[in-house]
This record gives sequence, structure tokens and C-alpha cells, in this order.
Amino acid sequence: MTRRQITLRAAVSLAALFAHPVFAEDTMNKTRQTHPYVGMWVTEDGRIRHELLPNGRYDEARGSRESAYQGRYEVTGSHIDYWDDTGFTADGDFASADVLHHGGMVFYRRK
Repeated sequence: MTRRQITLRAAVSLAALFAHPVFAEDTMNKTRQTHPYVGMWVTEDGRIRHELLPNGRYDEARGSRESAYQGRYEVTGSHIDYWDDTGFTADGDFASADVLHHGGMVFYRRK
């Protein structure tokens, strides 16, 4: 086997590992345990609502359109990265336990 074939086989094996449901569930469990930001976040006017789910997924509603966007997210410290299911990416920063700056907007934790 050539070096290129070995590298390709290793890459395919890693991709299969990351896609495996057990690995994905383990990753989600870690997300669930490592940050305090799970819950509903809303703009001041209530028009845009992000629900950060404990399994590392989010669901965004806009106006009367529920589940307008869905995808996964990761929190590192006070920074959040989003990967929408359609391929769109975004990020934001938590200014405090109750304030999120994202996409030029300010979200507040809904109690």
C-alpha cells in the first residue's frame, strides 16, 4: 500500500469514527457537562430566540417561524460557535451568564 492510500484509509476511518453514534453521544455528553449556557436566549424584542439544548444542538426561532434554523454548537470558555444544518456558520461571545452577543445582536437569557 502506498503512503497516500494509508493516509486516505486513515482519514476515512477517522471520519467513520466521528460519525459513529456512540462517539457523537459521548461528545454531546461532554458538551452537556462543560458549560452553564444551556437554555433559551432571546433578543430584547423577543423576535429571535435561540434554544441551546443540552445535547450540543440548537434550535432558533424567528418571529412566528419556529425552528427556522437548527444545528450544532460548541462552547469554549465564553465563546460559542454555531454550525447550521444547512452549512452556515456563526459565532458569538457570552458577556456574562445572562448576555450573549451574536451576529450583531444581543440576546438575554430567558428565566
